[in-house]
Amino acid sequence: QLQLVESGGGLVQPGGSLRLSCAASGVTLDYYIGWFRQAPGKGREGVSCISSSGGSTNYADSVKGRFTISRDNAKNTVYLQMNSLKPEDTAVYYCAARRRYCSGYYPAYDYWGQGTQVTVSS
Repeated sequence: QLQLVESGGGLVQPGGSLRLSCAASGVTLDYYIGWFRQAPGKGREGVSCISSSGGSTNYADSVKGRFTISRDNAKNTVYLQMNSLKPEDTAVYYCAARRRYCSGYYPAYDYWGQGTQVTVSS
């Protein structure tokens, strides 16, 4: 079974940056990796997704131009670089994996990490 572990969350001031990591282990397969976030009282929102090769990426409109997804397959790790952070970015961020194409619908993903908290506040 594929295992995913997120890291890199924390407290940052508005306008600051964080880089989240999603480390995969347990299996070697070609997976599409999505990032989702969930704030208290809100549903799980698709943030970004990257193809197994890294050649294709998707972003939610709310993060375009500020967030960048990338992957280092040699390290079995996917990253989410978050710049120009806003208070509305505050949420628990999850990475998720599926074997086919990117989807912004969270039930489409088969494997999930435990989440990492991102708090953007002055």
